[in-house]
Amino acid sequence: MIKDIFKEVATKIVNIIKGNIVLTVIIAVVVVGVVGASIYTFYFNNGNKIGGNILTAQAAGQKAIDYINDNILQDQGQVSLKETQEVSGLYKIKIIFEGQDQDTDAYITKDGRYLFPVMQGLPIDLDQNPNNPATDGNSNTSEVTSCEDMNKSDKPVLEAFVVSQCPYGLQMQRVLAKVIEEAGALASNIKVRYIGSVSNGKITAMHGDIEAQENLKQICIREEQANKYWDYISCYMQAGETDKCLTSAGVNKTALDACVSDSNKGLVYAQEDFTLANQYSIGGSPTLLLGNDIISEFSFGGRTADALKTIICCASNNEPSLCSQELSTESAAAGLSQSYASGSTSNSTGGCE
Repeated sequence: MIKDIFKEVATKIVNIIKGNIVLTVIIAVVVVGVVGASIYTFYFNNGNKIGGNILTAQAAGQKAIDYINDNILQDQGQVSLKETQEVSGLYKIKIIFEGQDQDTDAYITKDGRYLFPVMQGLPIDLDQNPNNPATDGNSNTSEVTSCEDMNKSDKPVLEAFVVSQCPYGLQMQRVLAKVIEEAGALASNIKVRYIGSVSNGKITAMHGDIEAQENLKQICIREEQANKYWDYISCYMQAGETDKCLTSAGVNKTALDACVSDSNKGLVYAQEDFTLANQYSIGGSPTLLLGNDIISEFSFGGRTADALKTIICCASNNEPSLCSQELSTESAAAGLSQSYASGSTSNSTGGCE
């Protein structure tokens, strides 16, 4: 919903430019997993700049909120101002839509005259970026929301992209573990992948080095000790106790340490995940990919075991007999939790970006 709002704002900005109104166009490029934003400023009409009375950050932010509510949303809901800060001569504001956990960023000039949505940069010359190798041409992916629109195969694999310290990534792993618990035959139709990058021979992640190292451990277990992966994850999701869970799951720690420390193993496995995520412009945890399709679990019943089973069955040429079996429709807890259930009747729609 918020993205749709900003598309509308962006359209209005383009219309202003076409009308030859003097303004500065500011494009904020946010790179997922990297702290900060690069701001590029282009001047029209011989470099004239925006000018006017300077407002406080709170006043400018509230002006943006009032504009979106009164002129964009109208009767479609409301947004509110979460926080503001000064960034590179502008005010950066965090906007949250009513009823949603996620927020999103925008920028507004200090005089409160021009509002700019954040526009996420997409790679246009993949050969020049070592972290984004050339794709096979399948990067133009739209979100699939129905069984009828889903590409089918004999052995569909649902790939869930997460990071290990995102509460909603943990929630997705918890739901996937429930699918395997209740319908073990679907284990081969499920794969957890991770979001991040490799920079200067080191793995990085959106929440810092602790998360990056945990991601790498989970990747190595997945690749080299696959029969221990879900035992480890099921333990880790309870309290995040890595050492305890390695022991309880029976992970070979010597082999794990060798994988993590060998750049020809752990980092190579990780880069495969990151390359695939980049190919499909995946930056949010969790995101589901099936074949060449981004899948919204909320179009199939929500972030529940039964919904994920339905997605896999929809993509199967020959539906397994277990597709008629109803799995858990209970809402899973987000974040670390000793129990499966969230304690809420609502199904969380949150994510980390």
